[in-house]
Amino acid sequence: MLVNETKERTWHGPVKVADSFFKRFRGLMLVRNINYALVFILPAETKANASIHTFFMLSDIDVIWLDSARRVVDFKTARKWRFYAPKEPAKYIIEGPVGLIKTLDVEEGDLISWTPSEEKERAVPVKVSLPDGLSFDKGSNGMALTESVREVKVKGS
Repeated sequence: MLVNETKERTWHGPVKVADSFFKRFRGLMLVRNINYALVFILPAETKANASIHTFFMLSDIDVIWLDSARRVVDFKTARKWRFYAPKEPAKYIIEGPVGLIKTLDVEEGDLISWTPSEEKERAVPVKVSLPDGLSFDKGSNGMALTESVREVKVKGS
């Protein structure tokens, strides 16, 4: 969810965060039917770091540049196969589907905030010491899967 706090306008679509080099590098290139916003967290607040290109984009996008205080310093609808730089240095860039700027009624100086959508993370198996009397044993190999705490059995119950 994206919120223009200045005008109390909300965009209820999914939001992802690009906070690593690879995620920023990939961006929205080759994404069909963009239905989410991508918030780029840049390593430094500069015009050079905040410059973008739309090479290999499959559709136009709305772009909003924010300074370190999350104030809008520039915004525009970016067409495919172009290069863009903000008017002022930026620390964050929000890229999303065309119409995002209009929905949030964005103007320079507006304060924008976001809440990333929950992404399910992969489960990583770990060995855990259990207190006496607890067991996850269900089979002869000592391996068991549990979906909830209700499946944990106490020996002797």
